[in-house]
Amino acid sequence: MAMLRVGALPEGALDAAAAFHAEVLPGVRAALETGADLVLVFDPAGCEHRAWRLAAVQQLARDHAPRRINALEGYDEDAIAAAVSYVDQAPGLTGQLLRLDRNGASAL
Repeated sequence: MAMLRVGALPEGALDAAAAFHAEVLPGVRAALETGADLVLVFDPAGCEHRAWRLAAVQQLARDHAPRRINALEGYDEDAIAAAVSYVDQAPGLTGQLLRLDRNGASAL
């Protein structure tokens, strides 16, 4: 399973969505075209970002099935590693956006 860190995006949801679609999406599509399953890692953001992030991941999952794509939101490296491991071992999980914290993060 490949992991792609999205990196810093503008603070406002509309500007962040526009930047993601213009700057990040082409690389996401290229990664999915290689045949790899993919996990996107977003920095945490306010609740106003959830809708556009989830819509993007869900549409990518539909467009690139049977490859799987999911997204995580978080900074904690242990939580990210645990979630990537979980997603990798859950073959039916795709098109999801998971917000992470350290609670319950452990090796699977």
